[in-house]
Amino acid sequence: MNRLIGYVGLSHIKEMKEADIKALDIINLAFGTVKEDKIDWEYEKSTAALRRIRSLNPTLKILLSVGGWGCGGFSIAATTAKGRETFAKSAKEFVEKAGLDGIDIDWEYPCIPATGIDASPDDKENFTLLLAAIRHQLDQANTPARPMLTIAAGGGAYYIEHTQMEQVQELLDYVQIMTYDLQEAYIKQTGHHTNLYPYPTATSKASVDNAVNLYLKAGVPPHKIVIGVAFYSRKWDGVLNVNQGYGQPALTIGDFGPDYGDLANEYINKNGYQRYWDSEAKAPYLFNGESYISYDDQESIALKIKYVQEKGLYGIMYWEYKCDTTYELTQFMAQTLKQKAQL
Repeated sequence: MNRLIGYVGLSHIKEMKEADIKALDIINLAFGTVKEDKIDWEYEKSTAALRRIRSLNPTLKILLSVGGWGCGGFSIAATTAKGRETFAKSAKEFVEKAGLDGIDIDWEYPCIPATGIDASPDDKENFTLLLAAIRHQLDQANTPARPMLTIAAGGGAYYIEHTQMEQVQELLDYVQIMTYDLQEAYIKQTGHHTNLYPYPTATSKASVDNAVNLYLKAGVPPHKIVIGVAFYSRKWDGVLNVNQGYGQPALTIGDFGPDYGDLANEYINKNGYQRYWDSEAKAPYLFNGESYISYDDQESIALKIKYVQEKGLYGIMYWEYKCDTTYELTQFMAQTLKQKAQL
């Protein structure tokens, strides 16, 4: 059965709805950070919320996701055998004392000094060595079941080029491909940021399907692949009012737009915005004559779930829980997965 995975911010786990806790298969707690070659997380602040979650859904798997955009420390920790061991032992310690089901590594990105984080060409090999060290330590953890080890991975060829995915996947339970933010951030042209398939006006071939094929080619088996859904949008302003703004030049790059809760309440077919559907990309978008918004909704999510099931993938995940204040999407995803599994 395909799994439903949700990223939930540490400051929001106490606000999770009971129905959503029962609907999810896996929660990624976002985020622990890296400090002096160790995982840093004030887990005591989350113990009460985690107890509640466990009581409501005893079969739910809870992983600590370490890293995230702008989180440094990985490259330095992974450089030496001592650093890797120190990091791995801290992962084991957190799993044991916090009662976790595993660790999710979100290093954005090996070999790439994004947002000024430390990076080195040696990250490609050291990433594999770091994961191997973590896997070794987790196998020695005093836990009821073997702890899980997963990663969040970039949705483009750049990530494949800077990692040893064929070796890495052997150490992991699954790979979560961040199939959002697919339109290049620096491009002042409207497009889709989490499209299932490529489309003619795109500045690249980036899509969910393209990303999955890249990882398959790199040696990751389908049953270890997870694709992503965006609970947030990307927005371009100053868009040329031609063809409903689709594929048009803009005055701005596609910066973060409204979260899904705000979209549902104030934007989708409201306040001058009209929803449109791209039948090639399998993606919705909004346009009001000046601003263009790319996002995921129930129609695009249902098609992604169908894709997951047809391709035999491990599951589908989303970023992130707090973005949907309608509390509709987690339930929709769980119900759609269940319905399609019974067909």
